[in-house]
Amino acid sequence: MQLAKRIEPLTKNVFADMDRAKAQAQGEGREIIDLSLGSSDLPAPDCAIAAIQTALTDPHTHGYTLFHSTQAFRQAAAQWYEQKYGIPVDPETEVLPLIGCQEGTAHLPLAVLNPGDIALLLDPGYPSHAGGIHLAGGQIYTLPLRAENHFLPDLSAIPAPVLAQSRLMVLSYPHNPTTAIAPLSFFQAAVAFCQQHNIVLVHDFPYADLVFSGTPAAPSLLQADPEKTVSLELFTFSKSYNMGGFRIAYAIGNAKLIGALRQVKAVVDFNQYRGIMQGAIAALQSDPTIVQHTVNTFQNRRDVFIQALKDIGWDVPTPPATMYIWAQLPAPWRERSIEFCCELVAKTGVAVSPGAGFGKMGEGYVRFALVHEPDVLKTAVARMAEFLGQF
Repeated sequence: MQLAKRIEPLTKNVFADMDRAKAQAQGEGREIIDLSLGSSDLPAPDCAIAAIQTALTDPHTHGYTLFHSTQAFRQAAAQWYEQKYGIPVDPETEVLPLIGCQEGTAHLPLAVLNPGDIALLLDPGYPSHAGGIHLAGGQIYTLPLRAENHFLPDLSAIPAPVLAQSRLMVLSYPHNPTTAIAPLSFFQAAVAFCQQHNIVLVHDFPYADLVFSGTPAAPSLLQADPEKTVSLELFTFSKSYNMGGFRIAYAIGNAKLIGALRQVKAVVDFNQYRGIMQGAIAALQSDPTIVQHTVNTFQNRRDVFIQALKDIGWDVPTPPATMYIWAQLPAPWRERSIEFCCELVAKTGVAVSPGAGFGKMGEGYVRFALVHEPDVLKTAVARMAEFLGQF
């Protein structure tokens, strides 16, 4: 049987390799502490669960969810966005429900790229951003992120021949995995750059709310492009509302881009279950203290984990946002992040993400996801200390 060549770039997946390493360690009797996935262990809001439970008994929610059926969700999203960022949004033409942000980043390249067109992606960056580019027949040019530049890309360093073929740029701040926040001035420069070069600018914005005290709020891309000339932003309920398994998100921005993405979606899916959308509406309209509790929880875990690492002699920067720690590996492992992670889970049961899985510039780092209670995080660090002491 011959398969399509377009899936060949998708066959190599560091995280699938890590999943196999975790399974093997578990099969050998290791107790796994999984810090490799950014899947929140906190519960979804009670109000969202109640709304979904009510919907389950209503047969009107059991059929296909066509675009018109999403109107209440789109209106709630537009209202939430306008209240939070002060940017007017038309729920009919500038909002589109998604089955998770990953669906949006996978489908949008099909709407904006022709075969051979270039997409500009961050390195390191979220791995799934590349998948849709490959499926659309596009090429990828990576924008290196370096600590000395606050993990922001240097747009002026993109070669002219690359710009001539570039049609899409994908940003994501607060950033996974580095935890960096981009200031509004950077987004303003990126918007002007993309306007000048006729490039669609997409901002994957899952950590919009996960910014810790003492740090200014993370800006929205549309604050830099209020007329939505080139911009599209993706918001998910997975992080702010701990609803990752419900697969609900939305795209907001340029009406032409929203319409194009809607065309692609129309031949792929009928949108998320209406009851889950009702749960998402309840979350958007809930008391802001619900989100603040989540932020406070991850900030406390961050502080505990950072101190535990410091106690074993592993100093790492304190992240201003997200649910991760981005840590440079000790010298003996500096160029072997995958090997480090495989050995660590095999010998200790602690699973973390290798920096190389996020791109070439991620080598030499590991990412810890703070998805356990503080006592479990301390246990993980103690196991790592024992492991590192062997070398």
